Amino acid sequence: MIILGINAYHGDASAALMIDGKLTAAAEEERFSRIKHCAGFPKEAVRYCLAKCSVSLKQVDCIAIPRDPKVRLARKIYYGIKIPTLALRRLVALRKTQSVKTTLAGIFGLEEKDIKANVMFVEHHMAHIASSFFVSPFQNALLVSMDGLGDFASTMWGIGNGNRIEILGSIAFPHSLGMYYTAVTQYLGFLNYGDEYKVMGLASYGQPEYGDEFKKIVRNLRGQGFKLGLDYFVHHRKLVDMNFEEGYPLMEILYSPYIEKRLGPHREGTEPIEKRHENIAASLQERLEDVLFAFLNQQHERHKQASLAMAGGVAFNCVANGKIFDRTPFERVYVPPAAGDAGLAIGAAYHVWHQVLGKPRDFVMEHAYWGPEYSDDRIGEELRANNDALTRQGCTISKIEEEDSLCRWTAEQIASGKIVGWFQGRMEWGPRALGNRSILVDPRRPEMKDVLNARIKHREPFRPFAPSILEEKTGEFFEHSHTSPSMLMAYKVRPEKLETIPAPTHVDGTGRLQTVSRATNPRYWKLIREFEKLTGVPVLLNTSFNENEPIVCTPKEAIDCFLRTKMDVLVMGSRIVERCQAN
Repeated sequence: MIILGINAYHGDASAALMIDGKLTAAAEEERFSRIKHCAGFPKEAVRYCLAKCSVSLKQVDCIAIPRDPKVRLARKIYYGIKIPTLALRRLVALRKTQSVKTTLAGIFGLEEKDIKANVMFVEHHMAHIASSFFVSPFQNALLVSMDGLGDFASTMWGIGNGNRIEILGSIAFPHSLGMYYTAVTQYLGFLNYGDEYKVMGLASYGQPEYGDEFKKIVRNLRGQGFKLGLDYFVHHRKLVDMNFEEGYPLMEILYSPYIEKRLGPHREGTEPIEKRHENIAASLQERLEDVLFAFLNQQHERHKQASLAMAGGVAFNCVANGKIFDRTPFERVYVPPAAGDAGLAIGAAYHVWHQVLGKPRDFVMEHAYWGPEYSDDRIGEELRANNDALTRQGCTISKIEEEDSLCRWTAEQIASGKIVGWFQGRMEWGPRALGNRSILVDPRRPEMKDVLNARIKHREPFRPFAPSILEEKTGEFFEHSHTSPSMLMAYKVRPEKLETIPAPTHVDGTGRLQTVSRATNPRYWKLIREFEKLTGVPVLLNTSFNENEPIVCTPKEAIDCFLRTKMDVLVMGSRIVERCQAN
């Protein structure tokens, strides 16, 4: 059976293809459109998924959509009367979603009657929960989804048992930890969709001196989750415009003037960051953690589950994730690589396969490499097509076919202080570069953070870079050894290792680590292992292969990024580009 999952008309539009219970391909539309967090319909992602598996749209049995217009009708009607423009906007999105066959027929040049697939609608948070539990290694677990808003809810929880999910409760609009975090992110001057991770990094520089005020902004209800102090917000009183219909997703301001009365004037994005802003960010993060851990501990006390599977945008908060083992009794945690809305495409498909059709589970998502890949021949063709541009910048092209030799040579370049673009295998699914579309440098050199920002990334100095470490060496460098293959946990670096890997260690002594498994990414594992042989350090600093754009997908995009930045070396497959003279 072939199931196509589609997250459409929402931020991070995406598609995923499952065949007989096995995930075969998944990708976000942004990687093709080159528009960050691209909304609208993921037509190129759908094309890729079908082409990767040589499947035609006519062969698809089911199209799974992570939206259910029938849930929480009373609440939708109430806010539809209160905010008529919100109801109109939701109706437009609903009509587009329900006409998915018409849209697909137009994209593929078919008649609608040619598409035999059943269209099935899955509630937003049920799809989030399914995207985590049904591909996790757990047979039993507590399941939690938290984000901004989906199908008029922000939070849902339940219990997973084999191929079944039992929903235990939910928290409805307007109360939302996701909207809480976004509103304060906007107040601090970060207005782009998805900027919350920047404030998470900023929080480590401050002290939570506004903690008492933040207890009023989010109120912890023992045994019942949480509520927002709605005086601080506007999303429940008027239409907060969210452009999810096409292109870059936009969101209007969520915070009310009252927050400025309590915390002072908001920061304009061009204004310098002051200590007050750092302390507000710290208070924001502390309150999120307090509410989250109180909730998780309440649920653990009731249900006694040792394993936890999480999804939704809040599950991207790697700082909080990394403290789960310290502040709750959970022994195992699984967060999928695309925990946010892109992951809904996978979740909707697996909900249909298991929850609706009752099929047994026999798949675990152990890695994130579900996107396009390119052969050495294709890479060679692209290099030849760009030979003139490369020559003008004093570049030479060579090739090392033997994998061990390639990894050894690349490790030598990194150890000598060079910046290496590393383009290998299938593109990552989710927002993190995990060793296939990465920029790599020596973690032992404290200046490398500033060098990367000056020469390539041009991003705020308070944002950390990430360490990739051999999975089996994790406990030697970090205070926890639970795997973090998708860079969704931040652990404390062991005190004796702080001076060994200063470049990817954040100001608070943590690293947002990626644990690299020999089984799931053998070439990247070999590269780190060769670096360890040279230096004694089984860690590389890994950042995404891009420059203020979505992560590169194709060889052409990798070459273009290399040419317009100041990378020293580009390794694509077995091909090597070296910049041999200063520009």
